[in-house]
This record gives sequence, C-alpha cells and structure tokens, in this order.
Amino acid sequence: MRYTGARIILECLKEQGVDTIFGYPGGAVLNIYDELHSFKGINHIRTAHEQAAAHAADGYARVTGKVGVCIATSGPGATNLITGITNAYMDSVPMVFITGQVPTTLIGKDSFQEVDILGITIPITKHNFMVKKIEDLASIIRKAFYIAKKGRPGPVLIDIPKDITSEVGDFCNEKPKEPVKNSINEEEINSALELISKSKKPVIVIGGGCNISNSQKELVEFQNKLKCPVCSTMMGLGSFDGNHPMFTGMLGMHGTLASNKCIRESDLIIAVGARFSDRVISNADTFAKNTNVIHIDIDEAEVCKNIKATSWIIGNVSDVLKKLDSELKERKENEWTEFISNLIKKERRKTLKVNPKNSVNPVYLIKKLYEFTKGEAIITTEVGQNQIWATQGYTFKNPKTFISSGGLGAMGYGFGASIGASIAKNKPIFNISGDGSFKMNCNELATVVEYNIPIKIIVLNNGVLGMVRQWQKLFYQKRFSQTTFKRKIDFAKIGEAYGVLGIRINTNEEIEEALKKAIQHNGPVVVDCFVDKDTMALPIVPPGANIEDIMILD
Repeated sequence: MRYTGARIILECLKEQGVDTIFGYPGGAVLNIYDELHSFKGINHIRTAHEQAAAHAADGYARVTGKVGVCIATSGPGATNLITGITNAYMDSVPMVFITGQVPTTLIGKDSFQEVDILGITIPITKHNFMVKKIEDLASIIRKAFYIAKKGRPGPVLIDIPKDITSEVGDFCNEKPKEPVKNSINEEEINSALELISKSKKPVIVIGGGCNISNSQKELVEFQNKLKCPVCSTMMGLGSFDGNHPMFTGMLGMHGTLASNKCIRESDLIIAVGARFSDRVISNADTFAKNTNVIHIDIDEAEVCKNIKATSWIIGNVSDVLKKLDSELKERKENEWTEFISNLIKKERRKTLKVNPKNSVNPVYLIKKLYEFTKGEAIITTEVGQNQIWATQGYTFKNPKTFISSGGLGAMGYGFGASIGASIAKNKPIFNISGDGSFKMNCNELATVVEYNIPIKIIVLNNGVLGMVRQWQKLFYQKRFSQTTFKRKIDFAKIGEAYGVLGIRINTNEEIEEALKKAIQHNGPVVVDCFVDKDTMALPIVPPGANIEDIMILD
C-alpha cells in the first residue's frame, strides 16, 4: 500500500498495539492530526499542556506495561516535553515521543518553531532519530518501539519534518519484533547461592525493577524460601504485599525504623531491581559497610555504581528470581526471623497522632482512603511531603498501584500520570497532591472535564512548599526563604470553576464524609484539605548521616 507519511505513522502505531496516544496539535504535526481525524483504532487524548501529555503517557505505560506514546509539535511543543522525557528516563518507563519538525529544506535556518530536539534529548533518551526520508519512516518507528522495550526500558524520541508527513511512500504491515531476553550467567547464580547459603541474617531490598518486571509471584516464593525480611525503595512499593508479616516498609531517608534497622543488622543484602539512590543509602561511605551485597539488575551499569556489590546477577529480575527459586531450599524460621517479626510488630503498633483538631492530619486522611478503597486503588502522587505521606498512609498490596516520580522528583507529575492511568484502567485514580504541585498542573482540570475522567485529586493544602520548608526548619535554622505563600488558595472553588466537584475538608472529623462523597461521585473531584504548615513528613535522615540515624521530631 502507498500512504502519506502521516498515515504510515498511524499504521505503525496500530501495528505496535497502540490504542491510545496523548498529545497536543501544532503546525509541524498538522498532517498527522489531519490523518488522525478519520483514522480508526487509536484514541487521542489532548491535554492542556504538552508536559502533562508526556506525564499522562508515562502513567499509562506504568500501569499497563505497554509503551506509552506522546506527540507534540516542533519548537516549544517539543521542549515542553523535556521534563516528561527525563522523568521516563530516570524511572525506566518505555515510551516513544513523536515530535514534529520544520520541513527538511528549512532545517538549520532558524526557522519558525525550529529547535534541535535531537541535540537537546541525547542525554535523556535511550536513543533518538530524525526521519530524513519517507522510505525510512516505518523502520525507524519500529526500531523506536523495540529499543524502548529492550533490556532496561526507557524513552525514545522520533523527530519528523513536516514534509515527510505529506510525502507518499510504500507501507507493508509487519509483526512487532519483541526483544530477546539475555541468558543468565550460571557463575553469577552460583556465586549468589553461595553467599545466601552462608548468610544467617539476609534481607531482600526490592526496587522499581520488580514492578517493571512483574515479579510479585517470584518475590513471594523467594522470601518464603529464605524466611527473611523484605524492605522496599519508594519505586518498589506494591511489588510485594505491604501487609505481609515480614514486610518492614520503605527504606531510606523517609523509611521506617524497622527497615533501616534491618539493613544495619543484616549480614547479606539482596538488592532486586534497586539502584541504591542517595535517598535510600544517604551516606554511601557507611551504608552496609560490613555487609555482603548481591545486586540483581537488568542494567549492568547500575552494579557497583553507588554501592560496592560482593556478587551480582545481570538479567530480567523475574527470570533471575525464578532461577534462584528453583535452586534454593526452604529455610526454617530462626532467631533472625523472630527479631524482624518483633521489629515489624513494634512498628505497626505505633499509634498515629491525629491532632491538631483544627486541621487535617495527612497520614490519617490517607489511611482512611486505604480503608475506603480496601487497598485496591491506584495512587499517583506529586513530589514533596504529599509523596511521603502517601507512602506512609497507604499500604500497597499490588504491583503498579503506586505511580510517582522517583528519580527526577518532578512536581506536577502526578496529575498527568493519573490521567494516563485512569484512561488505561477505566477506573477512578487518586492523585495525592500538595498545593505547590497543584499550582503547576491545575490547568489539566480542563482535560478531565472534557473527557470526563473520574480522577479524585486530594490537595494537601498547607500554604507552603512543604518539603523544602521542612528542610529549612531542620537544617537552615528556620530561615523560610520563599517557601511560604501569602495566602491559601481555595482549590475546591478552582475545581468548581472548571466544572469539577469541589469538596473542602478543614478537620479530621470531616474526612470520612468527604471521601465517601468523592468516591461515590461519577466524575472528577478536587478535595481541598487544610493542613497546618508545620506538619512534617517524618521520619527523616539528615543529609550525609548513617541511614539508621533517623530523627523523630514533633
């Protein structure tokens, strides 16, 4: 068949199993949007801003495991994607970004809305392409999808000049090429098994790679064989049942006492799909200094990058765990099991202070949300205190139910991600936001109203840039420079202005009724919650301190 370049793009997307794309039209992609007007089989969601389109495609990819697709025009359309591309790169999300470009005859002439998006995105993509000939278009799109999925997933960008989309070329459907998994090195397996056999106090640390590889079943069997504790990085939450009796909770700067003490007392750390970021290890010079480390990861570049590993296994996390599970003998419960069990019981017996009564306790609110949803909801978050409160208040039982910006820490991510997640799952999604983050993306209220996307946005409104202010309080002698807003905004009224149901919560006593109302409403909701500006996300590890030196402050 002979099609225009615009039609070839859409045919290739359909061929790759794409049913939903996110984007924003503009001059350099007009031919694509014109073709999309009558094209069957692909749903397009137009966001209010290209950055939200990138985050929406990201959220869609995370909850489905499919490649997310986002499209934007040249110049500012392309540059507005940069934060979303970087976020996907840092968190290993498979995505294909398609950007329009000025016609090939105008490239390099500082033409209207011309930007060297290839040069800009080299450091933040797995690969990027410019299509210079119509004959190369289909093969480049197919390569982009293959690269995005191969090995450690990540974003790929395709820049397409406008004249390529109007030219006519040959097209023939092909079956999508699936990446071949690398074989697992037997010597690496044997080395790890030897360390495990000698260990008396092992601990499993799970990371984002466990969610990406769908390894929940293998993790459960692995833990059952070792009878050891499991702690999680933020990105690993949900890949192991948070209610499991040997789950110690989140590790690191905002982690639990049980997790951090568990790391300190162990003689073997088995890191599964985790990269040992600074928020997890805090002080690399002291973290697990006298402890053996087995590092399991699909990306060899992560091994010994932040923490020296004693042994490692390179491969898909799920496949590696299957191999180890088949070789391991089941242990009996022992003193280490009992020690950890007591730690966890002590952690879970902690009573939550719900005071002060003249404002909302954010962790209490999120715990109530967990009760109402029975832990079955998908939670997206922005970045800051709201993100930490979400991890502390909600117990994640299932994989791919906690969606947040981990490596980049991008404020404004959660709302866009919730749009993509809700479209993918056709169900309400709860986005936990701070007022600072919500100011960055509240224009997307227009998107959820237009498409009637039933997202429930919980704004923890404390009138400050909470996490930055918290650090100023703890480490900068309370010099609150540019972190306090002069007045609190009524976000419920902003929601109503867009046509969204707005609900206001001022005290803990109002939480249950408000959540019931939000959940029962068949459409988007903004729940504006008054939070005291001095409420902190605790515990916290001081910068550069040992990971077990957690500060508990009132």
